[in-house]
Amino acid sequence: MKQTQKISLCAAALCFLVTETSAIAQARTRIADLQRPRTATTISGRVVGFGEYDENEWIIDDGSGQVRVDGGSRKRRNINLSKGETIVVVGEMDDDEFDAFSITRSDGSIINIRSPKRR
Repeated sequence: MKQTQKISLCAAALCFLVTETSAIAQARTRIADLQRPRTATTISGRVVGFGEYDENEWIIDDGSGQVRVDGGSRKRRNINLSKGETIVVVGEMDDDEFDAFSITRSDGSIINIRSPKRR
């Protein structure tokens, strides 16, 4: 292999290495960005059961599955939903339950529970 071919090959390899290293550095995520809030999601379903007595918790079913909806402590606010009532809930999944930000009842009334919080 000629000297000029070796130099060209080394230069190409060096350019590739610099480009790849730069791409890896750009793909890093800032630690602060790992703390960003989850995206609010809207679900709806029929109340088919209740959770813990001292909590505003309901089990809703949309035909594809069931989820426990958490509306916070009854000590702070008592929210009465009836079994069979259809509701629309805006909130986010947190572990095994759906934390509600707001609930819209079938009559159109809205129960505001809390704003999304940063985690």
